[in-house]
Amino acid sequence: MSDEAGNGDLDDIEKAAILLISLGEADAAEVLKHLGPKEVQRIGYAMTRLNNVPQSRVEAVVSDFMHVVSDQTGIGINNDRYIRAMLNQALGEEKAKTLIDRILMSTNTSGLDTLRWMEARQIAEVIRFEHPQIQAVVIAYLDPDQAAHVLTYFDDRVRLDILMRVSALDQIQPQALQELNDMFEAQFTGRGSSSQTSTLGGIKATASIMNFIDSSVEAEVMDGIREADEGLASQIADLMFVFDNLLDLDDKGVQVLLREVSTDLLVIALKGADTALQEKIFKNMSKRAAELLRDDLEAKGPVRVSEVETAQKEILTVARRLADEGEIMLAGGGEELI
Repeated sequence: MSDEAGNGDLDDIEKAAILLISLGEADAAEVLKHLGPKEVQRIGYAMTRLNNVPQSRVEAVVSDFMHVVSDQTGIGINNDRYIRAMLNQALGEEKAKTLIDRILMSTNTSGLDTLRWMEARQIAEVIRFEHPQIQAVVIAYLDPDQAAHVLTYFDDRVRLDILMRVSALDQIQPQALQELNDMFEAQFTGRGSSSQTSTLGGIKATASIMNFIDSSVEAEVMDGIREADEGLASQIADLMFVFDNLLDLDDKGVQVLLREVSTDLLVIALKGADTALQEKIFKNMSKRAAELLRDDLEAKGPVRVSEVETAQKEILTVARRLADEGEIMLAGGGEELI
């Protein structure tokens, strides 16, 4: 971001990144330990984009923060997933490790929860030689996007077997989950206890994971599931949230989503969309913006299917993030709102 830009050009995550950097490592760690993995990831990514922030901007961010805090009695915080590499990028490996250790040491993090703070490749290595059923439970326990990333480090046969087992999961005995938690706890921190519900996995969980799997891999996995159990494959497909499901998003939700998506990405994604969805997008833009988007679509020319699928996946990732934050409501396959 440019140094000349006003404070209004910063989003809340960028302001948080500037504020935490200005606090210093120890105080930043005290703040971050109260955030969930996904929030830490976003702030860490924002840190990577900060460059030569002028003192005047830092002071303005701190002033804004003090003004907001003075009007509030508390701050709501959600828990989610974290990618360690983001802080490594932002702060350097050694400093990031120190910061992460302080966060984990200051919280009651259970063995299974610790996995959510690890990189996908690390998780894959941790469970690679475990029993397939343990692998399935771990994959079901992770957030869908993280689980999908972990699965990329397994070969096709193992990936298919794990997803089939996740689909078959429903109720897992609390004692069994606690034993699994204790096993990872002993390996990682040796502290805490699991308070997770015994409901884990299932067809809906599998569909959520499939939503985040790369398009080329997704087709292979679905073919494998269909070959093993055609009925199961149909159930999973019905529950998956795909790009065309954006047609079910209300107008306000479409407008919120469009503010988060670049025009270049939108043009590529809409090349493969139905006319009805294209028209819904146009309807929720200003007349001038809609005209420009139509012109861009016509001028774009042929686009590879793989590029369209990748662009659509990126937009769906943004949509799911907004849904997680309560900004929009998504409905997939005509099922319950998620």
